[in-house]
Amino acid sequence: MNLNTVKTAAILALLLALCVGIGELLGGGEGLAIGIVIGLVFTGGSYWFSDSIAIRAARGQPVSEAQMPEYYAVVRDLTTRAGMPMPRLFVTPDQQPNAFATGRNPHHAAVAVTAGILHICTWDELRGVLAHEISHVRNRDVLVASVAATIAMAITLLARFAAWGGLFFGMGGNGGDEGENLLELLAMVILAPLAAVLLQLALSRSREYQADRSGAELIGDGRPLAQALSKLDSMSRRIPMPTARPEMAGLFIVNPLGARRAHMAGLFSDHPPTDERIRRLLARDWSR
Repeated sequence: MNLNTVKTAAILALLLALCVGIGELLGGGEGLAIGIVIGLVFTGGSYWFSDSIAIRAARGQPVSEAQMPEYYAVVRDLTTRAGMPMPRLFVTPDQQPNAFATGRNPHHAAVAVTAGILHICTWDELRGVLAHEISHVRNRDVLVASVAATIAMAITLLARFAAWGGLFFGMGGNGGDEGENLLELLAMVILAPLAAVLLQLALSRSREYQADRSGAELIGDGRPLAQALSKLDSMSRRIPMPTARPEMAGLFIVNPLGARRAHMAGLFSDHPPTDERIRRLLARDWSR
């Protein structure tokens, strides 16, 4: 079990522990159940239909093997190596070079590249990018992200329930000082959702590192993806992606909102630093 897998398990455990703690404070098991159920309702549909939702939002167009034989050849080779079925392949009209994969499992997966990435990357570099995206599907990252989103939404909803409950039913229900109870309530309402968001972002960064690693292992070389990431990071800061939405940014191999969020880094980023990703890819011999 590698470090990124351990980090993923730890982050999910922290999210669940935070959710359980708030649920117990708010209403015991019933409060927790309410938050989880509502979270499942909101995120279940997006998980089940994740492939069609993301492709439609990105205005992806299906391409045939006759139209793009190289695209099909590279993905077919990668999925054969990974022991996976062939996903549906799409191209989006965006001029920003980028790519993403989505789908609840390998049998319901889709891979999309932008028109921009086809213009600036060689097919060797695209092979590295596509190995990264195929790894997201194989690693069930949409499922992992959906579980995290469900728990995080439950935390946010429980905190809001607590705020409304305190507003309408008073702060002194536990027998303590009303001012002290108010401060505790405000802290939970503000800090719990913030903590959930930070944990989600940390999870997203961990899964990107894992997809980089898995992709490099799949092709036995980290250089093609490292070269592509250098190009994509630079161009994403200069070329906007009008179709990109914040809630979908984590799907892409580099943040598609880079032109608007060049200042965003560290704890508040859903992608790890590109320089660090490149360093890790070039730091070892993946052919062994």
